[in-house]
Amino acid sequence: MAEDGPSPSLLFLLIGLAASLLPTSPAQPTDVNVGLIIDAASPVGKIATTTIPMALDDFYAAFPNSTARVKILQHDTGGDVVAAASAALQLMTRQGARAILGPQSSVESAFVADLGTRAEVPVVSFSATSPSVSPTTARFFVRAALSDAAQAGAIAALATYFGWRRVVPIYQDDDYGAAFVPFLVDALTSARAAVPYRCALPAAASDDAVAAALYRMESEQTRAFVLHTRPGLAERVLDAAAEAGMMGEGYAWVITDGLTGLHGFVKPPQGVIGLAAYVRDTPRMRDVQRRWAHRYMREHPEADRAHAEMGCYAVWAYDAAWAVASAAERLSSSDLSSPPGLAGGRGGPTDIAGLGKSMSGENFLGAINGTEFEGLAGRFNLTNGELAVPAFEVVNIMDNGKERSLGFWTQQHGLSRHVGRRSKALDGELKPVIWPGDSTERPSGWVQPTIARKLRVAVPGNVSDSYRPIVHLDVDPVTNQTTAGGFVIEVFEAAVRLLPYALPFEYVRAKSMPYDELVEAVGNGTFDAAVADITITANRSTYVDFTLPYEATAIAMVVAVRDQRSNKRTWVFLKPLRYDLWLVSAVFFLFTGFVVWAIEHRDNDDFRGPPSYQVGTLLYFGFSTLVFAHRESLKSNLSRFAVLVWVFVVLILQSSYTASLTSMLTVPQLEPSVADYGALLRGTEKVGVMNNSFVLRAMTASGFPQDRLVRYPRAQSFHEALLNGSIGAIVNETPYLRIFLKTYRDNFTMTGQLNKTGGFGFAFPKGSPYVTDLSQAILKLTESDEMNMIERKWFGDPDEDGAQQDGGPFTSDSLSFGSFWGLFLITGVTSLLCCAVHLVRFVATNHGELEPHLSWKGRIWRLAKIFDDKDPSSHTFRIKDDGGSVAGRTDTVASPRIAHSEFGSPLSAPYTSEWSVETASPATGEIEFATGGEDRVEVADRGR
Repeated sequence: MAEDGPSPSLLFLLIGLAASLLPTSPAQPTDVNVGLIIDAASPVGKIATTTIPMALDDFYAAFPNSTARVKILQHDTGGDVVAAASAALQLMTRQGARAILGPQSSVESAFVADLGTRAEVPVVSFSATSPSVSPTTARFFVRAALSDAAQAGAIAALATYFGWRRVVPIYQDDDYGAAFVPFLVDALTSARAAVPYRCALPAAASDDAVAAALYRMESEQTRAFVLHTRPGLAERVLDAAAEAGMMGEGYAWVITDGLTGLHGFVKPPQGVIGLAAYVRDTPRMRDVQRRWAHRYMREHPEADRAHAEMGCYAVWAYDAAWAVASAAERLSSSDLSSPPGLAGGRGGPTDIAGLGKSMSGENFLGAINGTEFEGLAGRFNLTNGELAVPAFEVVNIMDNGKERSLGFWTQQHGLSRHVGRRSKALDGELKPVIWPGDSTERPSGWVQPTIARKLRVAVPGNVSDSYRPIVHLDVDPVTNQTTAGGFVIEVFEAAVRLLPYALPFEYVRAKSMPYDELVEAVGNGTFDAAVADITITANRSTYVDFTLPYEATAIAMVVAVRDQRSNKRTWVFLKPLRYDLWLVSAVFFLFTGFVVWAIEHRDNDDFRGPPSYQVGTLLYFGFSTLVFAHRESLKSNLSRFAVLVWVFVVLILQSSYTASLTSMLTVPQLEPSVADYGALLRGTEKVGVMNNSFVLRAMTASGFPQDRLVRYPRAQSFHEALLNGSIGAIVNETPYLRIFLKTYRDNFTMTGQLNKTGGFGFAFPKGSPYVTDLSQAILKLTESDEMNMIERKWFGDPDEDGAQQDGGPFTSDSLSFGSFWGLFLITGVTSLLCCAVHLVRFVATNHGELEPHLSWKGRIWRLAKIFDDKDPSSHTFRIKDDGGSVAGRTDTVASPRIAHSEFGSPLSAPYTSEWSVETASPATGEIEFATGGEDRVEVADRGR
């Protein structure tokens, strides 16, 4: 039986359809409380009150369907640290703040960041740039701004680029300024720019105190300043500097990015250089700037129009608010109603027991640190809780308060006209600068101090007479007037004259001391400089700064010379030619003899006979050309041409040998008694070194036995010791050895340099500005003829000082193959060509004698047999008409030599004297030979 009423499935279907047709209302976005702690009356506070609400409005306009809305809870601290801490406690415990924007100053941020870390509430600061507070010291602190430490490298790069060797920081004496100075000093020191003193001013310094500090700096040398203070103090400093005349020509001022971002409040004068965080000029940025300026003037009608410039603080505040809103939106699915409590909320009226885990402080901090987007300042990306540094822009403040871009600085490319890449060489690293006083001339960064005394220059007083040409100092006992002279003094005074300013100085006599102690005296301030023959070493450079070396030096040695002609005179005749030339000459003697024999063998009786006879003739002919006494007559023009070229080569070789041997036997062969340092080290002779010279330490360090080193104070002592054999050598620096050889030029020579040294330099205290200027002057002096004139005046002409190297100019070197290889090439090619032509003619003439059935070996053997025979067709063996001349025949009796030739070479027929001679046949005109029997004739026929 069927049931009454609708079925359950139909009922559920109707309910679902009705529910789908009912209208639904959208979910209301959840408020996320975010605190804002600022000093509303300060420039940064005014900027923040305009920027942060505007940034949130722009965010929710861009994302209208957001499920979370950041609600700003603002607290005005009036710049008081206690008020900032109290506001933070109230926001965390009573008002349910999930995060805090601010506080404004670094001192306030340090307290609030500590409270935020305890309560696990992220503190996002857009204005606390001091390195004294950072995420490393407070885990829940997030810096959405650039740390002041990041710009230290850019300032150091400016100092290097403009050539400032001394820079004075003027900073606010609190956490904001004092924490930045160590980073600045380290960067400047790495760039070889000294910080002679620091000017720390309290935030509440009076105008008189500021003026007094500036007047004190004005009387010193430095003219390059870095200003790092809050806007209020910076304005007073700049005004006082203008009043003291420190904003004129020759001065350089650099303001940090905190002041450049608020230059509308500071109003720096023209010529100041500023650093600013780089912000790309995009359509979005221009739109935000326009709307921000309009909103700022509407909210602060009393403000100056110059204040409505959107600087770095406005950009950082805008991006920080956007980052917090973005992070809140990412975590909006969690329970946002329960606020956290201090120290985890235990025991407080607002416990976090009901808070969803996704919206905990830890997660909110992670969401903020992980947020990335295209912000106004570029790509917003936090690295270890701090904003990454893209680039700094270098700007020049103009007279209308506007900024003129000069270039950019990045960690990767340094200074450049274009951001993100290096400048071209023609462009330069920065654009031209308008300096204070409307000057376009780059300030040197320092001047001669107005209250300074003369520079006290230390000069060694007790100098041996032997080394007075190098440096000396004389004091008149009556007038007590000091007079200095010598090579070193003249170079120093010439360099001072090349400086672009007058440098007053006076020479001060330094007592007798090692130069290491003199350098330390300059380093500790006993003297202002040391002008002497001081060698630049690594150890001495730790105490002072040296100029560039004005004299290149090296460690060398002087030894006695001896005449080598008395040694090994037995084989002196072999020395004019080196072994390679002897060997090549012998080979070509044999080669030329062989070529002549090969050409003349078939046509010339002088080159025929038994094998031993032919070998002797070959050797004799080749070597007899050395004295042009060869008796063999040549029949072929080819051999004559080859010999003609070879005789020319022999003539040149003989003349060169004679000249070289004569030189070796007559000219003194001066050679050092000790060849080199290795021989000195292996020997047993004692070595002389100069008193108080670093050479003694250098030789000991190299392994030279200390008991073999003898100290001498004067060049005369060295001379006497070398003559009497007390020492075998002098080891010293080359300038001293030149002085020695100039005085004692006979019988001594300077050997090769052992090793280079740093050269002579002038010593100044660390960070002295004179080092760079004098180094440039020394370079100019070295490139001029004046330096050569000074050296010749005190050291003499280098060609006449007796400092011969490797035996001096009288040593005669042996002749080598390299000097004559061209001659041997000519004669070799000529001989080979003549031999080749003769061989080709021989093969062409006797080609018909080769039977077709012979193998190639047989053919070669047959040609060799033919080559060994006489050439009967040669005009040498033909006798016209009865053996007489062309005019008529004459019956002659053949000589035994001619009879012997009939049998060809003795290689094929035994030589015998039992031949008989008959008259020539009238019919043939040829000479017939009888051997006394048919048997002997048959042997002759077989020999052909």
